[in-house]
Amino acid sequence: MSDLLTHGRLQRWQAVASAAGGVIVAASLFAITPMEGRADFIVVAYCLAVSGYLVAAGRIEGRRQAVDRFFHALVVTAVAVSLLAIGAVLVYTAARGADALKADFFRNTMNGVGVRDTTGGAKHAIIGTIEQVLLASLLAVPAGLLVAIYTVEYGRGRLAIVLRSTIDVMTGVPSIVAGPFIYAFWVLGLHKGFSGFAAAMALTLLMLPIVVRSAEEMLRLVPATLREASYALGVPRWRTVLSVVLPSASAGITTGVMLAVARVTGETAPLLLTAFGNNGMNTNAFKGPQSALPLFVFQQAGSAFATSVARAWAGALTLIVVVLILTTIARLLTRRNRLAT
Repeated sequence: MSDLLTHGRLQRWQAVASAAGGVIVAASLFAITPMEGRADFIVVAYCLAVSGYLVAAGRIEGRRQAVDRFFHALVVTAVAVSLLAIGAVLVYTAARGADALKADFFRNTMNGVGVRDTTGGAKHAIIGTIEQVLLASLLAVPAGLLVAIYTVEYGRGRLAIVLRSTIDVMTGVPSIVAGPFIYAFWVLGLHKGFSGFAAAMALTLLMLPIVVRSAEEMLRLVPATLREASYALGVPRWRTVLSVVLPSASAGITTGVMLAVARVTGETAPLLLTAFGNNGMNTNAFKGPQSALPLFVFQQAGSAFATSVARAWAGALTLIVVVLILTTIARLLTRRNRLAT
């Protein structure tokens, strides 16, 4: 505020003029030097435009306001770059997969379809992904919540330390390790064979640490005064956790669960040795090889024919849409009712 009292305030036209000056300087550099390329020009022009804007802010408003504007520009730039990267992936995937994304794609399977045929679809893979992710969620979410509740609300001894250390180790384990572990334990050790349930167990190993960590952080954010008020009313601890703590943290816990679901929905490596893949329809996740969208994309993308590659892009786009739908449904289910004014 002291800088604004001793200096002037940067007007909008001054900010625009200084930024435009930076763009003009960039255009001049590209005209008289060997520098070329559209992307290079955008980066250089943006950097010079921001530099001109900050120089003008420093001369008019003072050093303190210039520093404030610098960090504001830095934050805006970081957000813009992140959104640009995500948007580029979505737009490019949609553009490449839109041609093959027809009604037959959702009605047909790849059973008996040749590499050059255009009649194949991913119905079997979509159903397989839904079943496997649903089973993994049924296994990982309750177990993860119970572990998080124990470590936050009850855990004070050696067992809690061991649990936290185990979750930390599981968080850093590569996803490809889950597949061979379930393959050795379930498929070979217990002679259960390939199945969607085996894939679900592999995905559970990847979901569990994410659910536990996110739930722990959300439970710790619940104010201690809420627990103390419940205890003061004579409510036991288990009832306080169910009726006070979990509802208060439900929105954040759901976000963590959906992050875990989104992470495992696109995993391919754990499915190669567990679900194994199937060109036909198999709705029984507990018996026989089963396909999934990540496997479908992996298999189709490895082909040298354009029709198969187009199906791979359509499968990738479908995978993104499935994750978006699941996230939207979760947000709607956990949305808190607004009080009428």
